[in-house]
Amino acid sequence: MSILIYAESAEGKFKKVALELASYAKKVADAMGTTVTAVTVNQTNATELAKYGVSKVLKVSNDKLSPFNAKAYADVIKQAAEKESTKLVVLSSTTDSLYLAPLVAVSLNAGYASNVVALPVSTSPFQVKRNAFSNKAFNITEINTEVKVIGVAKNSFGLFESETSLTEEDFAPSLNDADFGVKVENIEKVTGKVTIADAEIVVSAGRGLKGPENWGMIEELASVLGAATACSKPVSDIGWRPHSEHVGQTGKPVAANLYIAIGISGAIQHIAGINSSKVKVVINTDADAPFFKVADYGVVGDAFEVVPQLIEKLKAFKANNA
Repeated sequence: MSILIYAESAEGKFKKVALELASYAKKVADAMGTTVTAVTVNQTNATELAKYGVSKVLKVSNDKLSPFNAKAYADVIKQAAEKESTKLVVLSSTTDSLYLAPLVAVSLNAGYASNVVALPVSTSPFQVKRNAFSNKAFNITEINTEVKVIGVAKNSFGLFESETSLTEEDFAPSLNDADFGVKVENIEKVTGKVTIADAEIVVSAGRGLKGPENWGMIEELASVLGAATACSKPVSDIGWRPHSEHVGQTGKPVAANLYIAIGISGAIQHIAGINSSKVKVVINTDADAPFFKVADYGVVGDAFEVVPQLIEKLKAFKANNA
């Protein structure tokens, strides 16, 4: 009867969202008087999950699952849920899990609530608080099915350590060959840097940068902050930056703790995609740019003057506090 989570990993390490998911599930499990079980795929070392409250890990090892396949992974999670007699499956809001969640819910005949931003308002009846209307409002959703699936919004809960003794168990679910009929390849052009999906800070820029040759200061600012770099849709459309960096409603959604927009006017689609970010900062020469209406902090000024000064101030601050 434990709560089940899918702990995503990449290159042999758990993603930040997996640890956040474990933290969230542990809090819910304590309230419901149960424990947390995690499913991992081709992850050899699962001990880190114990630090965040996971009591049991079902370890799936199968080379066929090395490239992500939504139908196959959903079937794995379904079989794990049935094995553990799980009544609550908790997933993240990464791109992979957004594909997974509806498939898992259908297979388990479960109600599904996405964009959950807080611990359950009530566990009986089961009610959760969710983002709605492109993150402009909240609603309370009640799930009445016996099995429930929820998707927790990124950076909405945080990491909370709760050391637990861990049991690891090899799990070999049956795989349906029909699930592998479509092959999907994910090509990341930039490696070794903070990814948008895992970033707590995102530095984004738009056409106000005037050309790709000026992106050096954006990358330097991101490096100083330990941030991911991103861009607006027009920038990726004209080829200044890769499409993998395009954020917004039609690109990658961002729910960072800090989002810095430089030279981005603030089209409604862009705002909708980054509105879940906790603190939004805009730097723009146009004081009437729409972004200023939603920003927490704004600087009216030339990015080519403001950003270099900001970089130097941050470097000096870090040096004085090293």
